Amino acid sequence: MVVSVNLPQIGILAKGDMDTFWKIFNQRMELCKGALLTRYKLLKGTPAEMSPIHWRHGAIARLGTNETIDNLLEGGYATISLGYVGVYECVQAMLGVSHTTKEGEKFALEIVQAMKDKCDEWKKETGLGFGLYGTPAESLIYRFCRLDKENYGEIENVTDRMYYTNSYHVHVSEEIDAFSKLKFESQFHAISSGGCISYIEVPNMYNNLDAVKDVIRFIYDNVQYAEINTKSDICYDCGFTGEMQINEDLDWYCPNCNNSDKNKMQVLRRTCGLTK
Repeated sequence: MVVSVNLPQIGILAKGDMDTFWKIFNQRMELCKGALLTRYKLLKGTPAEMSPIHWRHGAIARLGTNETIDNLLEGGYATISLGYVGVYECVQAMLGVSHTTKEGEKFALEIVQAMKDKCDEWKKETGLGFGLYGTPAESLIYRFCRLDKENYGEIENVTDRMYYTNSYHVHVSEEIDAFSKLKFESQFHAISSGGCISYIEVPNMYNNLDAVKDVIRFIYDNVQYAEINTKSDICYDCGFTGEMQINEDLDWYCPNCNNSDKNKMQVLRRTCGLTK
């Protein structure tokens, strides 16, 4: 169960005033808490037979035919996740700087820690497994930004793009090396104990495998979970592997042999959905 809070919208509404920001923030936290508890209540009474692979045959539990999943929703067994979107844009809306600056970093950590404190408070109060989740939000980041742009106009570094940034991530427009990005984001991993991910984009690293090993070691030592994104296209004419290029007519072609026959190449891209 996940409910995600639109942090940039809180920053937009607060207009740089910290007292207003934290007032709206606390109101939104209570709204999220209510939404999550409503989802929990809707799940109560669900018979194990609704999903036998999960609840009866061992994927999650081995309940009897006539049992419900109620006991597995309580005591911290099931995660009830508070997600969040757009730390970068929220800091921009409030302070006019990126969260990678000294001033912005301090405020960003305060926001995320405040959400974690709320989750801990709710967990103690209810006995349910509330946790803070660094939401990937692949389609939600578009929807939130689109709605805020419609309602509040185009705001520089906030609503002037098609999307908000996932959770605490460094904005894709910022120039930053892989190690600095992972190190910066590792602070938020320690707080987002209900789930988080960082990633880096790299070119073809086939001729620099030592660098890949260094990145993997750094990930192991510093963050909970991360991925290395690269291009893995294949040309079946010449055997090239790497990144296919695209021309002005939007046709893919092999940079090694200029093959443009779509039936003789494989082009893989990670495409995220857009909610309209």
